[in-house]
Amino acid sequence: MPLSVRAIRGATTVDADDIGSITERVVALLQQIMERNGLAEVDIISILFTATEDIVSTFPATAARSIGLGAVPLICARELAVVGSVPRCIRVMLHVETGRTRDDIHHVYLEGARGLRDDLPD
Repeated sequence: MPLSVRAIRGATTVDADDIGSITERVVALLQQIMERNGLAEVDIISILFTATEDIVSTFPATAARSIGLGAVPLICARELAVVGSVPRCIRVMLHVETGRTRDDIHHVYLEGARGLRDDLPD
């Protein structure tokens, strides 16, 4: 199958706003997205992170660089402050080149973010 550009979504939460917690959870999220979708660093075009307003101790992109994704364009933004939204939540969208169809993409939601998109397949 020819390669296509696809977007892969995911999210996680942290128990505390500190560098160690954020790094641990972002690394786990990215590693699981990459494993479940058969991705290598060279397949990733770019990564967009958003974080809720209660995360201020570090950039999620810093965690991505810690696992060798420094050559991938990374950007962080603030998530909308919607009443009742999941606190201490980091969301991610990877743009990748893959031979997978949309139906074969595995979006990954971990920790307190598991219920955010229960309409998506596993």
